[in-house]
Amino acid sequence: MKHVDLCSGIGGFALGFQWAGLSNPILFCDIEPWSRQVLKKHWPNVPIAEDVRELANDPNGNVPDCDIITAGYPCQPFSLAGKRRGAEDHRHIWPYIFSIIQTKRPSWCVFENVHGHVSMGLDEVLSDLEGESYTARPFIIPACAADAPHRRNRVWIIGRNVADTRHARVHQSGQYADASQESEQPRGVQWDGISRRQQTQILANASRLHSDGNEEHSQQSKRQESQLGDSRGSDDVAYTASKRQQGSQLHGRPKDQDGQADRVDNSSQGNAQFWLPEPPVGRVANGIPRRVDRLRGLGNAIVPQIAMKIGQSIKYAESLDQ
Repeated sequence: MKHVDLCSGIGGFALGFQWAGLSNPILFCDIEPWSRQVLKKHWPNVPIAEDVRELANDPNGNVPDCDIITAGYPCQPFSLAGKRRGAEDHRHIWPYIFSIIQTKRPSWCVFENVHGHVSMGLDEVLSDLEGESYTARPFIIPACAADAPHRRNRVWIIGRNVADTRHARVHQSGQYADASQESEQPRGVQWDGISRRQQTQILANASRLHSDGNEEHSQQSKRQESQLGDSRGSDDVAYTASKRQQGSQLHGRPKDQDGQADRVDNSSQGNAQFWLPEPPVGRVANGIPRRVDRLRGLGNAIVPQIAMKIGQSIKYAESLDQ
């Protein structure tokens, strides 16, 4: 598939999707000069734009046709660590990204942002996408869900163009606004007045009932979903947790007989989704070339292992329409 990556950073989305065998990038865009240098090194044949605003001035002329648009758009307008000025922040560029989506209408959109986006700005993003006939759903997926040794909660937004007639699930009548409900909504269920979290639970339970007619399994699923709902608090998004979080220590690792944390080197296995032991980062060290740029690049980067899992899911969903 053809992938346009906006707010590319150091290429986490492109790397994860390539690991998944889903897509190849055809355009990058990032405002940071050092990030563009990294992108040019690893993808020398892919053009790199500098500013999403400039692309949005003429999407047809500046952005190639694509199947997927991704963006880790700036988090500062929504971050709990900042002033949270939202749309008043000059770094709020979602309207420009959305303008490109309206023009190019890719089959898939995937975005990443900080956890603070849930209480500021997320409703606007979901409403905009759904107004353009995209079914969109946010997920909170921490880095430790991919076995990274830190939490790093992030909101991942996945949207699918249900008005795309290439997909078999689109209703033949052309009533695209209702296509997602007709394809996914369990019979006899009305969405009016039901929150997104409740919709997620209903759909998950309906999927289990469809795949396994065992009534006992159904009751167990309902109990588990109820417990999850109680633990998620007021966040009206799907939440993914890691086994790493279930112990008494967030970063706890299995220990060997000497009491040392197990360290698994999977480099010989060619499996990109596992993490090697992380070296210490010398935040005050001298003599490291471009140390500040590297720290900023890593801090702004997405977790490519999570992007890979999302890419695998998109690839599977596409295979169902073949």
